[in-house]
Amino acid sequence: MQPDNFTTEFFGIGIQNGKTPENLGVLWRTAQNMGASFIFTIGNRYANQACDTHNSVKSMPYFHYKTFDDFYNHLPKGVRIVGVEKTEDAVPLEDFEHPKRCVYLLGAEDHGLSNQAIEKSHFLVQFESEYSLNVAVAGSIVLYDRSRQKSRQ
Repeated sequence: MQPDNFTTEFFGIGIQNGKTPENLGVLWRTAQNMGASFIFTIGNRYANQACDTHNSVKSMPYFHYKTFDDFYNHLPKGVRIVGVEKTEDAVPLEDFEHPKRCVYLLGAEDHGLSNQAIEKSHFLVQFESEYSLNVAVAGSIVLYDRSRQKSRQ
């Protein structure tokens, strides 16, 4: 008998058009520590991550997609996209119920998520902050919230 893949819980996190290698490296290190199943990048701004001191890229699956369409077309079956973006439609992170199977998608600090990524996201979340945060910090907050919510269930 084959396992029911829809009850298997997993998540990944990635950045669309990441701006600096330091941000990606810090986010990947957090992702590894918080139990992410994989990490990914979308776009042409990817570079080697000198500050990924745990070498997460070699410790967990890493995927790179040239375009958002490439990413979207290769999502695992049943996965939901959780876009992290300050928009009128985004729900407060503290009220959000994290899906069992999802990818968290963040945009670079200078441009945020593309319009296409926002439109295709199944959920949009944001958290209280006066200004936009560093992408690694924002991703870390989202992953921490996921871990706290799962520990309460």
